[in-house]
Amino acid sequence: MRDLGAGFGHLLKGQRWVARHGKSYGFGLLPGLITLVLYLAALVALALWGADFVAWATPFADDWSSPWPGLFRGFLTAVLFALALLLAVLTFTAVTLLIGQPFYESLSERVDRDVSPDGTAPESDLPLWRELWISGRDSLRIVVRAAIWGVLLFALGFIPVVGQTVVPVIGFFVTGFFLTEELTSVALQRRGVVLRDRLALLRSRKTLVWGFGTPLGLAFLVPVVAVFLMPGAVAGATLLARELLGEQTRDGDEETAAVSSAPVPPTH
Repeated sequence: MRDLGAGFGHLLKGQRWVARHGKSYGFGLLPGLITLVLYLAALVALALWGADFVAWATPFADDWSSPWPGLFRGFLTAVLFALALLLAVLTFTAVTLLIGQPFYESLSERVDRDVSPDGTAPESDLPLWRELWISGRDSLRIVVRAAIWGVLLFALGFIPVVGQTVVPVIGFFVTGFFLTEELTSVALQRRGVVLRDRLALLRSRKTLVWGFGTPLGLAFLVPVVAVFLMPGAVAGATLLARELLGEQTRDGDEETAAVSSAPVPPTH
């Protein structure tokens, strides 16, 4: 339970940090706003022409007697839009981080320098194009993993009682885990920690990860809220990454030692 509270504490500390650094917060909003506009445009287009697309994709239903073609296609249109919304929620963070890689990299470095006892921050020796490639590749892998979990949980949702009670709770924890992975990747990738080792590191402190990512995932269900919380989420994820790696952290007026019992993964 202590780790659960500590994870949520990092989320709050990250929001407080950007509140004290207005310039970093303002720059951090831009990628989320760009992503939000793109997603809204796609969803509006789907709402306008989704029914036409479904009708085009189901010519076999033309010969059905009324009202079955309309009911069938209406159902498929609703399912298509629901899946699009789910995909938007699952990929919003990954796409925003990819678009905002330079913004969030700079913000994460500032957090590191601000809380590090010696005022330094790990720096990546990779060129920007290489960082973008690694970030995009890893994000795609995480989205595929999250999608597999999503399909599994969707199927389990049809189990009476359990599907309507236990499964949604598990879904929020799964979402929180993958969301935390995406956000901590900004700081951990800069330290040379590869995806495989990042996942092992997060699994070693699941309760800490859930305390950070699960409430954030609930908030991120509303994309507009996600835009405004994203800069603070990146800042908080940087603090979380420092704890996972056992790095000494100075927090505002307090001196804290965030020492993890988990071993530091090898860097590459």
